Amino acid sequence: MKWKLRWAAAERDIWRPSDLLVAFRQVGFSPSLSKVAAMWSGKPVTVRLDDLDRMCAALGCQVSDLLEAEPHEVQLPADVEQTPKAVGSENSGAVRPVPRAGRSPRSLPPN
Repeated sequence: MKWKLRWAAAERDIWRPSDLLVAFRQVGFSPSLSKVAAMWSGKPVTVRLDDLDRMCAALGCQVSDLLEAEPHEVQLPADVEQTPKAVGSENSGAVRPVPRAGRSPRSLPPN
């Protein structure tokens, strides 16, 4: 996720963590100045949802203004095949259910 607190604050003419703290306190959100400065200077590891809601209320924005998804592409090694296979399967076919030989496809009804 990309943390865009500074961008959202700048759009509301807030340029310092101390000014952001004032905006937070106006909506009843009172974190310490050091916590606000940490959120201001970098991406937090965790953010409580109710705190995120209060930040949005203070800045007059949506969650999408503070967070942006950054999908990561997974690079598989060249020797890994994309089609899933059954465990212990010797053949190279895709995983497909196969009925057991000599059995009916349905189970017996209860007694």
